[in-house]
Amino acid sequence: MTANQRDELWISVEFFPPFSDQGQKDLWECLQRLAPVEPQMVSVTYGAGGSTRDRTRDTIRRILAETKLTVAAHLTCVDASKDEITEVVKEFEDAGVDHIVALRGDPPAGQGQFVPHPEGYRDALDLVGGLRALGDFDITVAAYPEGHPSSISPKRDIEYLKQKLDAGASRAITQFFFDVDAYLRFVDRARRAGITAPIIPGILPITNFAKTKAFAEKCGTHIPKWIGDLFEGLDDDPKTRQLVSAAICADMCGELMEHGVRDFHFFTLNRAELTRAICHTLKYRPPRLHRDILHLDLAG
Repeated sequence: MTANQRDELWISVEFFPPFSDQGQKDLWECLQRLAPVEPQMVSVTYGAGGSTRDRTRDTIRRILAETKLTVAAHLTCVDASKDEITEVVKEFEDAGVDHIVALRGDPPAGQGQFVPHPEGYRDALDLVGGLRALGDFDITVAAYPEGHPSSISPKRDIEYLKQKLDAGASRAITQFFFDVDAYLRFVDRARRAGITAPIIPGILPITNFAKTKAFAEKCGTHIPKWIGDLFEGLDDDPKTRQLVSAAICADMCGELMEHGVRDFHFFTLNRAELTRAICHTLKYRPPRLHRDILHLDLAG
């Protein structure tokens, strides 16, 4: 059970920086569609490589310039020295970002195992310490209810999470999952280990079951057979797939709420419909009254 037992919900959503002009248009349309939800935070993912980092930075700057959303920037240790990360953090700070999601990051394509940069941070724990030394940032880290792919044991996962929080992180967002009991068991173990910080469930609405299954296998997330059965025969029926996906996630969130969970993080994949539908089904009502949260130039 989470530490929060309040009535109101706290919603955050995650986007990735667009890779093309069409992707940019899709992202801003997604933000516009999510305007009525008024998430308390949006996060923008981050990848290795100069062009990807530039897209993350540019996306964050535009969201901050053209919306009233609170933005968190993802940051990883991949292929970057400490000096390079300090430069990126300074750019984020200058843009108005004070919330960072600190991750180790996945190995680059073709590299089977993560290898730290010789002059970089070793892992997420090291990165949290570095960020804490650079400024008074609000730091979020990752948690893995079904175990990190490179973890040696569930016990070690909990110990490492506690180390990251003790080093200066304020909360954790989990890897996506579909087994609610796995999340609840993980949180119970964390509480018994003395972790009191929020452990926010990461919710992934399924837009393409085959791709989600492949991604889940890569990161060690179990998809119950009954979920696969629900998507059977729907490859050429996207509208029904959306209805099924929204129902699955709404049921998951409802079950989590029965156990006291009030914070949810949605991996949108830059698509708004499912996240908006799920929030509506949960009877989530925005905390603010204004309706002018977004003023977007969609042609830009």
